[in-house]
Amino acid sequence: MKQTSPDWAAYVAQMEQVLGVTLDDQRRAELMVQFARIAGMAEPLMAFPLDDRLEVAGVYKA
Repeated sequence: MKQTSPDWAAYVAQMEQVLGVTLDDQRRAELMVQFARIAGMAEPLMAFPLDDRLEVAGVYKA
């Protein structure tokens, strides 16, 4: 299955609204660079094939 790259600009804009935070263009651009770096680091892990029969991890309840 081919994964598409998220629209980081749209995500940042939405989070600015949800969190009530206003970023200037420089901070917004740097945040998108960091999201792209994190996505790049996660890519090999997300591409690792898992057996369909693996059990889902339990949910911790305190």
